[in-house]
Amino acid sequence: MTGKIIFINGASSAGKSTLCQALQAQLAEPFWHVSIDHFSAARMLPQRRDEGGAFAWQAMRPHFFEGFHRCLPALAAAGNNLLVEHIVETAAWMERLLRLLAPYDVFFVGLHCPLPELERRERARGDRPIGDARTDFYIAHTFGEYDLEIESTAPLAENVAAVIAAWQARRAPSAFQRMAAALPAQTM
Repeated sequence: MTGKIIFINGASSAGKSTLCQALQAQLAEPFWHVSIDHFSAARMLPQRRDEGGAFAWQAMRPHFFEGFHRCLPALAAAGNNLLVEHIVETAAWMERLLRLLAPYDVFFVGLHCPLPELERRERARGDRPIGDARTDFYIAHTFGEYDLEIESTAPLAENVAAVIAAWQARRAPSAFQRMAAALPAQTM
């Protein structure tokens, strides 16, 4: 049996981690919470040496995200349900995710947040480069359609209830299935 995926897409500081943690605590089935922040927090990544060192992030970044994207179907194929939080930054990433996750039950959630609130949260966090939230605000929701869209400024309990209810009531074809069906055929 393959795992199911609830995929939360939104800008940096939109509240993806908070939403995923609350969902994980309330879903009737076990779900892994997977994000790039977990890779970083686990110290899996080599220390950045952007000041002329051997491990410049810009050189590593494409390989890191390709690996992250490829790990998702591997985890789901092993029978794990996933709560994925991510910022889909490019049309190429969206297409790659659609192709990689095509065999799986993916419920795609757009988590929106007004720009002033994103920027306030970014400053309050202090662990992100200032300006990332603004950049993400303009790109995160431009590469696809969702099964559900919610506002992170709504009460967390309402958003959790909305995601769980919509996920339980989901019907095929999902947003991922519709978007995947519109992709051009791959050539070898």
